[in-house]
Parts: sequence; C-alpha cells; structure tokens
Amino acid sequence: MPGPLDGVLVADFSRVLAGPYATMLLADMGAEVVKVEGPPTGDETRSWTPPEREGVSTYYLGVNRGKRSVVLDLRDPDDVALARELARRADVLIENFRPGGMAKFGLDYASVREHNPAVVYASISGFGSTDGKDMPGYDLLVQAMSGLMDLTGAPDRPGYRAGISVFDVMAGNHAVIGILAALRSRDAGGEGQHVEVNLLSSALTGLVNHSSAWVAGGVVPHRMGNAHPSVFPYEPFPTADADLIVIAANDRQFQRLCAALGAPELAQDERFLHNGDRTANRDALRPLLEERLAERGAQEWFELLTEAGVPCGPINSIDGGFAAAERFGLDPVVTVGEGDRALPTTRHPIRFSGTPVDYALPPPELDEHGTELRKWLTSD
Repeated sequence: MPGPLDGVLVADFSRVLAGPYATMLLADMGAEVVKVEGPPTGDETRSWTPPEREGVSTYYLGVNRGKRSVVLDLRDPDDVALARELARRADVLIENFRPGGMAKFGLDYASVREHNPAVVYASISGFGSTDGKDMPGYDLLVQAMSGLMDLTGAPDRPGYRAGISVFDVMAGNHAVIGILAALRSRDAGGEGQHVEVNLLSSALTGLVNHSSAWVAGGVVPHRMGNAHPSVFPYEPFPTADADLIVIAANDRQFQRLCAALGAPELAQDERFLHNGDRTANRDALRPLLEERLAERGAQEWFELLTEAGVPCGPINSIDGGFAAAERFGLDPVVTVGEGDRALPTTRHPIRFSGTPVDYALPPPELDEHGTELRKWLTSD
C-alpha cells in the first residue's frame, strides 16, 4: 500500500543534517525525493568519517535513505536549467543555502513561484533571513548562542554541547511539520507558500520550560548537572553497583517509591509531602534516598521499582538503547535495499495503521540516478 505522501515530488537542495533528515522522513512516508548534489563530491557528510560502512560515512547513511541522487553543477547554465525544471515540477522544494543564496541561480522562492505557484518551498537557516542571514548555520553555534550549553553540565564546570546536533534534528522536524501543514493548506486553497525554519527559533522553542522561565518568569535558569529545576527526585542516583535514573514526578509516585524502598514514613514527612516541598528540600531528601538505594544493585532496583509503578531506568550506551527498544517490541532496526545494497537502518519514528512507511531505496551513491533523472527532466 502506498505511503501517506505517495505522489508528492520533493526537490531536495539541502545537505548535511537538518534538510536531509527532513527529506528522509518525507521519503519514508512515500514522497519521491530527488537529492541534488554538487560536484565533485556531493553532500559533505559522505566523507565525514569515522565511522564508516564499506567506505561510506555512517553519518551520510543515517539520513539519506529513500532518495535518488543527481549531480547538478549550479555554475553550469545547462545544469541550472535542469534544476529550474525540477523546481517547476516539484510539489516541495527544500534548501538550506545561506539566505539569498538560491537567488543567483533563479531558484529562490519568488523565482520558482513564478513558474510553480503551487510549490511548497521550505528554507532552513541558522538564524533566519533578516538580520541573522549572514550567520553560518552550525548546530554547535546555536547550542552556544541559544543558552543550551549554559544549561548543560555540572554547575562548577564549563557548559557542554549536547551529544548530538539536537537543533539540526529539531529544525528538520519543524521543517517537516511546516511542509505538511503547507501541503494541507495548498490542497484546500490551491496555493503554495514559503516555509521558513531556523535553528535558533527551533532551539528557543525546544528549550521549553527553560525558555518559559525567562520569558514568563524573568528567571535565568542555571546549570544543575542531571537535576531538574522543578521536580525531585528526577535524576540519577547511585545504587550498590551503578547509577539508576529515578523519577517521582507527582505525590503518588513518591509514595510508591518510599514504599518500595522500605521507607514509607518519608512520604509523610512534612518536608517532602508535595513536589514543591521535595524540590525545596532536595538536599535533605537526596541522602535519605541514596542510603536506601545503596542496599541493592541497579538492575534489581530497576525491576522492583518498575513493578511498583515508579519510573526508573538504567543509563545505557546506544547499543543498550537499541536492546531496550527490542525488548519493548519496537523493532528499532529495519533493512533498506536488497542484496549487496541491503543496509540496516533506524526505523522511522511514526507508525501508520493504513499507509505504512517505505524502506525500498538505500541511501544513493553519488549521481546514482543522474542519467534517468536528466532524461526525465528533458522530456515533455
């Protein structure tokens, strides 16, 4: 059965992460994605190693399945003509050039719209298309400038970046949301539109409670390590052999935790009755919890507390994360492609009951589909 975006043609002029991640999700959902790459090496992430699989960067492989690749040199008038024809035929065009960068090729929104008024044109930048248009859009810059790094790490140490390019991924997701909303609007009214996403805006909305602390409360949050500013317990705790995440986000969960620890009296202590009390008195409560958690190992506590209805879990490496997903029946790994092109890849995060996602095409080799796409673009 076709995916939910079957029949949607996406012209993908993006590279690296935010854009390619977005177009991979669209491809999974059935869209026909044409990945336009520049000569001679294509998307930079093809060579971002280590690690690699058969000489190809696993970074590139992780965000480019389901696409067809064509190399077009936008310095060549004939290739520019092909790129414009692709844009004319596309339902969606997505690009992450520096703002204004597509105009010199006649591929900016205004130019494309002249020949394709129904196009949904999505632009991803680092800092928007106005006063921040000249800033390069690197995730690390946004982690630093948004405040995330200042919030990440131990209070007495410098701030850290997150372990992934979190705002590239977030912006890619926001681009998908915007594209789907614009397609829905187009279906209702017949007109396309320009969808703009930038990493800094994605970061500020993604900082959620911390952003609200400043905007609504005038409070500048500070680094607290693994602690939560508004909930306790909500952090790793040492056990007899390893740390364990323990969460009691409401009074009922805290009562269950205390009972499972063999200390039901803690839930009746006036200092710890309600979340606000526990948060204010965390320095008094923490050693009392640690004392009891030290009596058993992390795995034993994980089983006991989970059975008692207390949210908790081990701190896994990525292989442990995939193993956990397997245990929960989430089938996190799927195979894309066949034969010697078969590639294990991470499952699309959404499941559809009637229009399943598709994993037919492996990440394309550079210009793998160039001949057929050029022929198609020059046909009537």
